Amino acid sequence: MATVAHCLYCFEVLSASLEKRGHLSLPQVEKLWAQYQKLDDASTTVTSKQQLPHDDTDPPDCHREDADDPLSDDELDEASSNDDDEPRPEQPTPSSTLRLPSISRLQAPSPASASTSSTPSTLSTSSSRQGLSEASSKTSSSSSFFSSFGRRSQQPSPAAAVNLQEEKYPLFVTWNTVSGRSSHRTLRGCIGTFDAQDLSSGLENYTLTAAFDDTRFPPIRLPELSTLSTTVTLLHTFTPCAHPLDWEIGTHGLRISFSSHGHRYGATYLPDVAVEQGWTKEETVVSLMRKAGWVGRHKDWRGVGDLRAVRYQGKGESVGWDVWREWRGWVEEMGER
Repeated sequence: MATVAHCLYCFEVLSASLEKRGHLSLPQVEKLWAQYQKLDDASTTVTSKQQLPHDDTDPPDCHREDADDPLSDDELDEASSNDDDEPRPEQPTPSSTLRLPSISRLQAPSPASASTSSTPSTLSTSSSRQGLSEASSKTSSSSSFFSSFGRRSQQPSPAAAVNLQEEKYPLFVTWNTVSGRSSHRTLRGCIGTFDAQDLSSGLENYTLTAAFDDTRFPPIRLPELSTLSTTVTLLHTFTPCAHPLDWEIGTHGLRISFSSHGHRYGATYLPDVAVEQGWTKEETVVSLMRKAGWVGRHKDWRGVGDLRAVRYQGKGESVGWDVWREWRGWVEEMGER
């Protein structure tokens, strides 16, 4: 499952790139976020106690039951990777130049790589958490398209999920622009991959790819940082569908592959897209086909050659600039960067 720390790391990578500086590593961000959360929880508890009314009689038991509540699942993932919260993280080193995979060209009907753009190019959405809109990618062959899922369809066990940075996942990074008081979110870039990635390098790669190489948008610039939010989605549980409608809206993302006029095409939508757009299953499939390059009539979608589908799951986590900036200010006060 994606965490707040993963989103903070995306902001760290993007801001460092725009500011021409080195960035903290993912383990450093996870450790510092866990420390920050503990301090914030402690401060909240102290403030609550100070606000209790004074009583000259014997004081009541004013211990709050939630003061020592365990951390949330996401925080446990982050905190459990640190055996000792006291030592300061080692100094980060500037990240090395990374060779990014080629990016699918959104409207081109030709096949492309596993690196995908998964938001509808013409849609602007408003969401309580993710604001995701998805668009298509292309795939080169039906054999590679489906054989690749078998190697990464296993969902990690709870024990393995404790240190997610040691695992590999297919992933997507989304950037949205947040507008004023309404908090309306408009897509600014969304790119991901179905190839399982080490989280440190994968998040770094696709943070920058989504920010700079989504061809639907100009590259993100430094003055825009304060208007952005980011969403990280880690994908899992890939299952071939018995037919193109063999999936559940709100639970599954969908990846399709089909043949038309001698070419093989593919497209994907993340799990929350059909819900946000108010689509039926059939409307979702047809939209995916059109984004992949199909130009046929709606009623003819079942007649395309060798239409296959794979469903998958993945829950996104989102963080806005305000959360990032407050945490980053605390990190700087700690003298880390």
